[in-house]
Amino acid sequence: MPDAQTRRKPPPADQSPHKVTAREAVSAPSLIAKLRLFATLTLIATSMAFVLWRMGRTPWCECGGYSPWSGEINSRHNSQHLIDPYFFTHVLHGILFFAVLWPLRHWLTDRARVISAALVEAGWEILENTPMIIERYRQATISLDYYGDSIANSVADLLACLAGYMIASRLRWYSSLALLVVVEAVLLATIRDSLLLNIIMLVWPSDAIREWQM
Repeated sequence: MPDAQTRRKPPPADQSPHKVTAREAVSAPSLIAKLRLFATLTLIATSMAFVLWRMGRTPWCECGGYSPWSGEINSRHNSQHLIDPYFFTHVLHGILFFAVLWPLRHWLTDRARVISAALVEAGWEILENTPMIIERYRQATISLDYYGDSIANSVADLLACLAGYMIASRLRWYSSLALLVVVEAVLLATIRDSLLLNIIMLVWPSDAIREWQM
């Protein structure tokens, strides 16, 4: 009879060919969650684009040019191409949305907060293209040739907001604040406008600010 110490022992559990590693155990649910989030955000963007189309917004600039960038804010090209200087204010939207939603992290999941930010931004893009807000921009701000956004520009603005949200989720709060200040300063120096001035001029127009911008 063989000694107990010489008996063949079963292979350790971690050597079993059928063992699922911790990484494999979480990767599938994580991938599915990411795909679901991507699908939800895509649905939000598509729904926003459809509503804007039904409102009569054009898919692209009617000038016929295909340049993705339009840098002249005092022209009819503004907000008609894919990206313009105001694209960066929408990145700041995302940073601010992350800051506002952060205190709700104990009640809302990360996914719910991202979706909430996307819904708010999409809602603003729709409201921004209503006749009331378009006329408000034309009367109170320097955007005299503003006639609303193209659908492509609105989609890019939504993506900019999501990019800002993701950037803020990976930075310390003081780094996000520094980024916000730098972007605002660069916009003030280059186009004499910024997210803060946009808000001020829409809510409480100032003749002094308008004259400085002009």
